Amino acid sequence: MRTDAVSRYCVSRASQEQMTAAGNILNAWIDETAWMPRVHSHQSVIDYYQTHVFRHCDVFVGVDSEHCVMGFLAIDTDDLITALYLARAARGRELGRQLLDHVKTERARDLSLWTFEANSGARAFYHREGFQEVRRTKGDNEEHLPDILYRWTAAGKPA
Repeated sequence: MRTDAVSRYCVSRASQEQMTAAGNILNAWIDETAWMPRVHSHQSVIDYYQTHVFRHCDVFVGVDSEHCVMGFLAIDTDDLITALYLARAARGRELGRQLLDHVKTERARDLSLWTFEANSGARAFYHREGFQEVRRTKGDNEEHLPDILYRWTAAGKPA
């Protein structure tokens, strides 16, 4: 079953046009997550992804057989994963792992990311994928929510 799930998506570098879908995926996640405050309008999120994120990060998308963007990962030049979000229909179907594995292979360097303390599903996922907790804050972010910094160490490097 795992093999079928992995082959369901094609991961590639995002195009400018796909950034609207990325923004929509993030907006949907915010809307369905009770503990997540909305600090930017739907359109502001889309605009930010189309301009700033597309220009300043490497963005990878996972698309299904119908070429619909089902998830995305953005990583900046300091190897900080700034976003990893999946459409509801793609969650639990290996796309998150596929996106992470793509970046781990492409970068072959240590990776870091932040996730919200309240996001227990993401925390469990990152632990399974080999990320280690580095530190916590009490909400030093624009959402004012406690968060956790995680780091993954590339294979062959000392921890």
